[in-house]
This record gives sequence, structure tokens and C-alpha cells, in this order.
Amino acid sequence: MAGAQASGAVPADDASDAERRRWFYTPTDHGGLTFHAQRPAQQRAAMRLVASGLSTPAYVTVATVIGLENVLDQAEGFVARFDRDRGRDPGLYHFRVFGEPGGRGTWGWRFGGHHVSLNNLVVDGAVVATTPCFLGADPAASPLLGGAVNRPLGRVEDLARDLVRSLPPDLAGRAVLLDRAPSDLVTANRTSVAPGDRIVPLAGIWRDARFPDDDEQARLQAVSDAIDEASGYGETEHSAVAYSAEPKGVAAAELDTEQRGLLRALLGTYLDRVPEGVSPSRRYDDDTVLDAVHVAWAGPTEPGAPHYYRVQGPRLLVEWDNTQRGANHAHSVWRDPAADFGMDVLARHRAAAHR
Repeated sequence: MAGAQASGAVPADDASDAERRRWFYTPTDHGGLTFHAQRPAQQRAAMRLVASGLSTPAYVTVATVIGLENVLDQAEGFVARFDRDRGRDPGLYHFRVFGEPGGRGTWGWRFGGHHVSLNNLVVDGAVVATTPCFLGADPAASPLLGGAVNRPLGRVEDLARDLVRSLPPDLAGRAVLLDRAPSDLVTANRTSVAPGDRIVPLAGIWRDARFPDDDEQARLQAVSDAIDEASGYGETEHSAVAYSAEPKGVAAAELDTEQRGLLRALLGTYLDRVPEGVSPSRRYDDDTVLDAVHVAWAGPTEPGAPHYYRVQGPRLLVEWDNTQRGANHAHSVWRDPAADFGMDVLARHRAAAHR
């Protein structure tokens, strides 16, 4: 049974690969072998593989996010939730390998749980895809001894705010799409993104359609409805922030030198989650490449207010929201709309095999 949970089909660009391309960021079943089902030596091996796909700062951040489950458990009163004995559980992170690791050929791995989703594809010994790559934090900020504050994604938030707040009025007027933030990531946990995509309510971002326990399902639906209602979004607002192939906001070509530096630093908080040899970060050292990247914001720009931003360009989509729990619950994702999960590489391999 454990072997079946820990392994999946060889990556492909057809329906046989559907499970690998399912991903979540809620505390649902992400699919795979949990820490609870692993012996210590297996846990160590799993985390060694996870670490191999991350930069050191990203690995530290992932470990911190997992640990926040204990903090959130305390904040919610150590209660049972989601049809399980412990609703906030650092042992419920799931690991699964797809295909046969090592050597030539195609294989991949997925690691995920509440506020972590890592998806890597390896072809002939080289990592060729690392998106979607999701990190969140709940709480986004929490106290430490001596007055310090634990903010695992603090720079991911602050660099974007500093950039938008630095814009002159004419650019700010185009960068800020709305004065209110959406309730969550606009593209949510979709397998692929497409023009017109809108927010998926919280109750829809779970592996199963509903909990077996009707009362628990009703509680989740009530929370989901409250989050959506708090955003105050109607048709006009949803249309304004809906995903589009043509980026919204302001292009980097219109930014000054200091603002371009802020944008490059912000991109680094996403693209440098993976090791240097894998990250596309250096691509944006080229001014002409950076010029095509757009920045858009929704919500107030004052610290502490619910807000959302999007950074978009060719083969690049970054989204962030910090809106729930009084703007103390953050989500961030890096995607490649044209090739998430390495679908471009897999399609080329299939085409070559049928020549």
C-alpha cells in the first residue's frame, strides 16, 4: 500500500499523467506518502530529494512553512478539523515519485501539503521543469522572542509593495487595477491557466468534492462563502483581475533603474527558489527580456491591508495574495503558463518517438 501511495505513472503529455498534474495548496490530500506513513530514514531520504530541488533559502522557507502548522494549530485552539483528528498537522505533507528515478528517461516528483506544492520533472538526468511552485504562510507574520517577527515570505511581499509605491501617479494608476484585492490567487490550483480564469472559491480547492461529514462540509462552505463576501467582488471586479494572455499593469520598459532593480529582486524571490543551475533568473539580466515583464496590483498599498499582485511576461506568471485572517495569510506561486509540469518537453519527446 505504501509503495502505491509513493509512486505514480511515468510522466507523459496525455491522460495517463493526470494525477501528476493535480496540485493543491489547501490542507487536503495532495496525493502521496505522508510523513506519518514513513519511517525516519524514509523521511530523511524524502527531504534530501526535496532539498535537492530547492535553493538553501527556499529549503529553509519550506521547513518553516511546515512548522507553521503547529503555530496555526495553537491559534485555532488545537481542534480537530477537516474530518481528521488533527486539522493542522505537520505530518500531513505528501511525497510521490512518478516513473523510475535515475539514469536516462523521464521521471518526476511532487511534494505538497498545506501551503507547499513542489513539482519537478527530470529528463535524462536534467531537471527541466519546476513549476507550479507554490509557497504560502499562515500566519504570514508571527511573534518571536525579543520582539522579532517571523515572516517567511516577508521579502516576497515587501519588494512588490515597495515597487508599486515607488511608481509616479500615472504609472501607479495603471499598475493598481482595483482598490480592493481578490480573495485568493486568480488562477488558483488549475492544472493549466487560460484567458478568462477567475478565482476558485476555497471550497473548490480540495481533492474530493466534499467531506463525508456533512457538518464539516458545511463549516468549510461557510468559511469559503465568508472569504468571498469579504472581498466585495462582483462581475466588474472579477473581470478586472481575471487572467489574460496579454499582461495587465505596467511594463518594466516604463520603469526607472531603481524600480527595475526592485523588480529583479522580486523575481528572485520566486525564480531563486530552485538551485542556481536550474533557475531562469539570469534570463532577466537581459534588459530586453525584463522589458516585457508587467506588474499589476489590487488593493491598498499600505502595509497591513489585504492586497494582491501579479507579475507576468513571456513564459512567466507570478501571483501573490495576502487577504485572509486580516491580511495575515499569504499565498505565492510561480508558474510557466506555456509549460507547467514540463508539458512542452514531454510533447517534444512524444513527437520525436513517433517520427
